[in-house]
Amino acid sequence: MLEFAPICIYLVISLLVSLILLGVPFLFSSNSSTYPEKLSAYECGFDPFGDARSRFDIRFYLVSILFIIFDLEVTFFFPWAVSLNKIDLFGFWSMMAFLLILTIGFLYEWKRGALDWE
Repeated sequence: MLEFAPICIYLVISLLVSLILLGVPFLFSSNSSTYPEKLSAYECGFDPFGDARSRFDIRFYLVSILFIIFDLEVTFFFPWAVSLNKIDLFGFWSMMAFLLILTIGFLYEWKRGALDWE
């Protein structure tokens, strides 16, 4: 259980920092300047126009999916880097193969134009 102590300390510190960052704005905010216009849905002064449920371009979804895929690869780097001294060359080359596959996928998407906006 002692080997998990740094992870538990990290989780506790990150939870405390998150709660502090969420709570500090409430300490400095004031409710004295609340008036009906400020609390309305559109405080810019313009009446809403158009339908809020309009269709988005498919490129927004494609970029978000690609971001999630390539962002999740970064989550594999932390445990790999922490345990690299224990997994020796096999772990190193396994990660290099993983990165090669991801790089090939990225180059394929780039060549197909999935990342082009026009």
